[in-house]
Amino acid sequence: MACQLIRERMFTPTAQVDRANAVGMSQAYECGQPAEASRYGGYAWVMAPDYANTSHSLNRPHPAFCKDDPVSCRLWAEPQMPGLFMTGDFIIGGTFSIHFYTSSEENTYTRQPQQLQCSGSMIFRELRFARAMEFAIHEINNRTDLLPGITLGYQIHDSCGAVPMAVKVAFQFANGMEPFFNDTDSCSKSAAAAVPALVGDSFSSTSISMTRMLGLFGISQVSHYATCACLSDKRQYPAFFRTVPSDHHQAAALAKIVKHFGWTWIGAVRSDTDYGNSGMAAFLKAAQEEGICVEYSESFYRTEPRSKLERVANVIRRSTARVIVAFLSAGEMRVLLEELARQPPPPLQWIGSEAWIIDPEFQRFNMCAGAIGFGIPRSVIPGLREFLLDLSPAQALKSPLLTEFWESSFSCSLKGSSEGARKCDGSEDIRALQNPYTDTSQLRATNLVYKATYAIAHAIHGVICNDTQCNKSAKFTPSQILDKLKRVNITTKNGFQVSFDSSGDPDAVYELINWQFKKDGGLDFVTVGQYDSSRPRGQEFSMSRAVSWVGGQTEVPRSVCSESCPPGTRKAVQKGKPVCCYDCIPCGEGEISNKTDSLNCVGCPPEFWPNTQRDSCHPKPVEFLSWDDTLSIILTAFSLAGAFIAVCVAVVFYKHRTSPIVRANNSELSFLLLFSLTLCFLCSLTFIGRPSEWSCMLRHTAFGITFVLCISCVLGKTIVVLMAFRATLPGSNAMKWFGPPQQRLSVLAFTFIQVIICVLWLTISPPLPFKNLQQYKERIILECGLGSAIGFWAVLGYIGFLALLCFILAFLARKLPDNFNEAKFITFSMLIFCAVWITFIPAYVSSPGKFTVAVEIFAILASSFGLVLCIFAPKCFIIMFRPDQNTKKHLMGKVPSKAL
Repeated sequence: MACQLIRERMFTPTAQVDRANAVGMSQAYECGQPAEASRYGGYAWVMAPDYANTSHSLNRPHPAFCKDDPVSCRLWAEPQMPGLFMTGDFIIGGTFSIHFYTSSEENTYTRQPQQLQCSGSMIFRELRFARAMEFAIHEINNRTDLLPGITLGYQIHDSCGAVPMAVKVAFQFANGMEPFFNDTDSCSKSAAAAVPALVGDSFSSTSISMTRMLGLFGISQVSHYATCACLSDKRQYPAFFRTVPSDHHQAAALAKIVKHFGWTWIGAVRSDTDYGNSGMAAFLKAAQEEGICVEYSESFYRTEPRSKLERVANVIRRSTARVIVAFLSAGEMRVLLEELARQPPPPLQWIGSEAWIIDPEFQRFNMCAGAIGFGIPRSVIPGLREFLLDLSPAQALKSPLLTEFWESSFSCSLKGSSEGARKCDGSEDIRALQNPYTDTSQLRATNLVYKATYAIAHAIHGVICNDTQCNKSAKFTPSQILDKLKRVNITTKNGFQVSFDSSGDPDAVYELINWQFKKDGGLDFVTVGQYDSSRPRGQEFSMSRAVSWVGGQTEVPRSVCSESCPPGTRKAVQKGKPVCCYDCIPCGEGEISNKTDSLNCVGCPPEFWPNTQRDSCHPKPVEFLSWDDTLSIILTAFSLAGAFIAVCVAVVFYKHRTSPIVRANNSELSFLLLFSLTLCFLCSLTFIGRPSEWSCMLRHTAFGITFVLCISCVLGKTIVVLMAFRATLPGSNAMKWFGPPQQRLSVLAFTFIQVIICVLWLTISPPLPFKNLQQYKERIILECGLGSAIGFWAVLGYIGFLALLCFILAFLARKLPDNFNEAKFITFSMLIFCAVWITFIPAYVSSPGKFTVAVEIFAILASSFGLVLCIFAPKCFIIMFRPDQNTKKHLMGKVPSKAL
């Protein structure tokens, strides 16, 4: 059956694919003849007719089958030769980004494109990673307890940090070096892949592309430096493992370190790759939870036009944030620092991700002095340095990567074919080199390569070996290695544990690295703290020594949009700006904030009030009419003076009790009135002092009863005047009905009614002390509650009724013929009494705090003084100063009276 023309386009999630003009691939074969085909990783894929109408998900290519075509499926591109290789019973693959660039040209689809080639300067640190894998394999081959009798080989490729090259290498790991998929293999090498597992790659984007391909064949991939948190998703990447922690942990750790040093206003830059975008997204989420604001978040890729890089650099220069978090790979960090060096910005505190913070290449950038970030813990790999330095020109010629390293390190040509370069003469001393390849003082990621290699070796051991020996001719599938890797739990020769959780990740352990100046002026990586995700929550981060900040300063730099709001204020976010940009607003009345940067002010409890600074609540001052108050002293003096006057009048009346004026004005009622007035003056004292249960009940009842007693006496005297006048009429016997017994009984009856009202009031709802919190917010008014308002107004109403009745009767009797008509004085006294108590009601209701009590005392004293002066002062004046008028004849009108 003839093959039909089939085209399928496949996309990868990475931006680098588009940049490398390798965004898809076309499959085109017609009757065994290759038609137009586009390069994708150096291969053209062919699909069997059975798959022509099948819908496949993006990013999941399916192997081609050509069972019905007599012509074999031919790989379009020549295989990629490994940079380092060694044969063995079983081959382990390896990919490292030893170069950062690829030479590419625009694909016009009109001619065969050129093969991908790595370009740019060699990254010596990545070469050290590759040779560390070599060293680990040689060490394993010399062991008797691990894979005894088995020789491991390796194929190590340079992925150039580019997705197209990584995909090409991934296909080769699945198919081997063969240029054909023959019919017997059905274009599928999953059952006998070239490698059962591989170490690498160094970048997240390249690792994602590779594991999407290799995962289809069950080929495990153990990365030493791909940290993208997305790779923990086992549904998408079931065959991916890593010995480096996920960026999920690093992002959380970076947010914690920013919060720890009090930075709330930061800038952020990231690589426009899976590593940078995923890591920065996790960091921004963690930063938001920690209350950190980001002034800007910029992304770029090292191969983008320089105008994009200039724009990012200008954003950094104009920023007000003095702290910048850089989630960048080493390539992007290098080009950014080079661009910033053209026009240096103000000193910046760099916070770095593990991709560049421990890269010695950046020690030449002094603007990074004081940088901090999380790096992989340091380690020692015994024998590695000797292995790296055990390199001769003859050995270097066996590998294109080692040849390039030798020639670039010594500026000579091993083959003598480079124009303008001297031929290497063998005098070159590799031990004299000072570069990242020979620097084994800070073995961090290198140890992760070492651990990854050992993890794969133990997985192979678990498949082909039993307790005593291994079967080098054993057949196994990559899926078996995958199952063993999931359960690996070993300790390497240098004492590091290797295991993977359900997501294929190790425990996150970081060292906090600080770039500090050395005595010679250079920069050194110093460990100042540690982060361990296996510790209890809240205890993951710890500091071990002081940090040297930007410019070698010892004080922590400040980076805030707004200064902290002191206690007593709250933060009010500025309109249109992040929450870290705010104004400090003083707390409102009755509210406090007792910590810095409070979002809200809280109200004080009911009996408390803020201090002047409004940062703490103090008990409200309790206000009442105390004895030491000036107003209390004045009122007390008037009260005692009034009582003293009443007593003096009583003494005068008693001494002149036989005089006509005393006898004519009913001396018994006069003495009783003076007694009640004395009590009225003294009862005002019960209103002074801290209210208590007994004082509250006493003051109102004493006031009510004594005043009724007083008014009853005045009322009795008024009735006596009326009766005395009627008694002078012919045939009248009025005085017989209102003699002394009736007078006493009337006073007792009127007073008893008030007593009954007071008893009912005290029984049903007595006046009790309470704290008035509503009248004033800033202080407490301690006063006597009325209890029953009806009882209070009943007491006052009854007094008012008697006073009004007395006033009416006295008013009617004011013009009765007599030289000394007491009704006139009673009328005037009742007029004053009623006026005082009528004005008392609005004054009492409207007076604030302790002045309410003062108004009540004033009303008592004023009305009492009114009665004393109006009723008794004229009589005392006659007794003391006008004895000539204190005669019966004068009182009877027989002698003309003079104006008093």
